[in-house]
Amino acid sequence: MKKVIKELKPYVPEKTLDEMKSELGLSKLVRLSANENPYGTSKTVKDAVVNWAYSQSNRYPDSDATELRQLICQKFDLDPKQIVFGVGLDEVIVMLSRVFLEPGDVELISSPTFSEYALHAEIEEAKVEKVPVLANGGIDFSGMLQAITPKTKLVWICNPNNPTATFETVDDIENFVKQVPKETLVLIDEAYIDFVTEKNPSAMDLTKKYSNIVVMRTFSKAYGLANFRVGYAVFSKEVAEQVQKTRLPYNVNSVAQVAATAAFKDQAFVADVVEKNAVEREKLQKFFDKVGFKYYQSQANFIFFQYEDASGLAQYLLENGYLIRTGLLPNWLRITVGTSEDNQTIIKLIEKYLG
Repeated sequence: MKKVIKELKPYVPEKTLDEMKSELGLSKLVRLSANENPYGTSKTVKDAVVNWAYSQSNRYPDSDATELRQLICQKFDLDPKQIVFGVGLDEVIVMLSRVFLEPGDVELISSPTFSEYALHAEIEEAKVEKVPVLANGGIDFSGMLQAITPKTKLVWICNPNNPTATFETVDDIENFVKQVPKETLVLIDEAYIDFVTEKNPSAMDLTKKYSNIVVMRTFSKAYGLANFRVGYAVFSKEVAEQVQKTRLPYNVNSVAQVAATAAFKDQAFVADVVEKNAVEREKLQKFFDKVGFKYYQSQANFIFFQYEDASGLAQYLLENGYLIRTGLLPNWLRITVGTSEDNQTIIKLIEKYLG
């Protein structure tokens, strides 16, 4: 066994809601810790999954995810060969780390950001360099450029960033990429891009201009398909061909493909989710202004905020039926933007806790 595996601190998923409710003796527990879609899934997804021909379950799925691939290509004007699908973005991160990192290589990330970037670099025995975010929670592009060396193979840009929820413009990203050596790959994780209210937020078109850019998307968030595990990455064709070599041939199962295809066709559902999220996000941020909590301006479906008794507040909310994310930074908490009803309850609970 690799020594690095023995020493690795793995990503630990949360317990199921049923397990936690049982342990806490609660009749209701709302999870606002995993940035899931509180509005569920498009009805068309349910219909598509129910109508899927179960008689096909003895057959392997379409390895190319042909219909879904064509829909994505039409929307973003892409060549089909640019896309690599994964079982959620988790598998895409694994593939990227496996293909591009060797022992002794360097991966560059902002801090804080999504922990799986570093986790899989460590598995490949690469070194992880961290550049702290700016005072406003945004990515320090200048600091990132200064940190790049000939050994830097991957640079991760999570946009909006998890957990800070801050957003970087396409112009700022492109200006950064222009200064990055062509041998260094810039990975842009757009898991939460649908929630951005700015115009034209995606860096997808940059994949047509720069061979060292990768843009990643998921169906887990705005589309409400976290359980189906469907993600994809868009590369230049030359790079995509190399990454495809490491993809398991039948990784995205047929039911997941059917669900993602139906979800992608129902953009009205996504637009409704995004609109509701923007309204509720603003309500929470105004409340945090009112009570004096420091937070980073969010363009995602979650807010990262600071409170001196973070663990106490999180425990109080948990005991009252609301689970939020702890442990990302000392005295900081991340809360998923919930429904109007849940957010009103959260506000009342925090007011009560603050006395």
